[in-house]
Amino acid sequence: MPVLTRLIPSPVVVDIRPGALDDLACVLADERISQSGKLAIAVSGGSGARLRERIAPTLPGATWYEVGGGTIDDAVRLASDIKAGHFDAVVGLGGGKIIDCAKFAAARVGLPLVAVATNLAHDGLCSPVATLDNDAGRGSYGVPNPIAVVIDLNVIREAPVRFVRSGIGDAISNISAVADWELANRVNGEKIDGLAAAMARQAGEAVLRHPGGVGDDGFLQVLAEALVLTGIAMSVSGDSRPSSGACHEINHAFDLLYPKRAAAHGEQCGLGAAFAMYLRGAHEEAASMAEVLRRHGLPVLPDEIGFTPDEFVKAVEFAPETRPGRYTILEHLDLNTEQIKDTYTDYVKAIGS
Repeated sequence: MPVLTRLIPSPVVVDIRPGALDDLACVLADERISQSGKLAIAVSGGSGARLRERIAPTLPGATWYEVGGGTIDDAVRLASDIKAGHFDAVVGLGGGKIIDCAKFAAARVGLPLVAVATNLAHDGLCSPVATLDNDAGRGSYGVPNPIAVVIDLNVIREAPVRFVRSGIGDAISNISAVADWELANRVNGEKIDGLAAAMARQAGEAVLRHPGGVGDDGFLQVLAEALVLTGIAMSVSGDSRPSSGACHEINHAFDLLYPKRAAAHGEQCGLGAAFAMYLRGAHEEAASMAEVLRRHGLPVLPDEIGFTPDEFVKAVEFAPETRPGRYTILEHLDLNTEQIKDTYTDYVKAIGS
């Protein structure tokens, strides 16, 4: 009997709209995620704590846990605290660090995770990965997808606009990442999951081509949907390939080489994606991507985030070492320092100032 279909790991609920947070209890009850209201809610001392005051009256059966940071120790401690209680689900209410801690803790105690994002800084809010700081720097830990994702656009509007810009860069970088995946397929025969690639690419294209800006609900809706779809694409493929190529290798290189000066994740990924598109000879696409990034206030040159051209060249040269075994345009071209410098000079001329 041939397999004619497959199950896709994805949330039961994706609720993205203004005012979604106020209906959190009803959504979880209606979808039978927590009819009893017994929830373990992880929050930060920042945005999450402020929102706690607002929604706590609607969740009388919840137990609240304040998480100090985004380390593996924080996540293990949270799991230990939650294990002592009896809950239907874990809720991560906050930014990426809190949601990743909640993901890890939920997986450790065997409970479903509800991701309630307070910003749109990157695509990790719905991914099967928890990124946590550890003694070696930073690690990625496999976890189940969230069972529900709730994004209140009114809350997103209240977050610093830089978080939205970071999410834009991360989403748009999908286009470069999928191009790298296709390159690996042509050169090395690496298998491509067509559904995952299609989801990730279309998510990136939707953000790239939307005429709105960071202050428009319509644009924020598309961006939030794109980040959720990207997370699901990673689940479909079983790894980060749909959203991580040379763009993310360059991002990781910034983080490792200049840990105290690194910019936001999406800012570095967007810059890396535009440069990677230029490297692969897609000069018009690189210029178009740079134009959109600029329109949203994102960097397209390293000095716009505090790095010199030489530091950028060093990051590009070091980038392949950040993901051994991953084949992208960087590994394909295998450029030396002088070649990277020359290409960077051409890139600057091509995208304009």
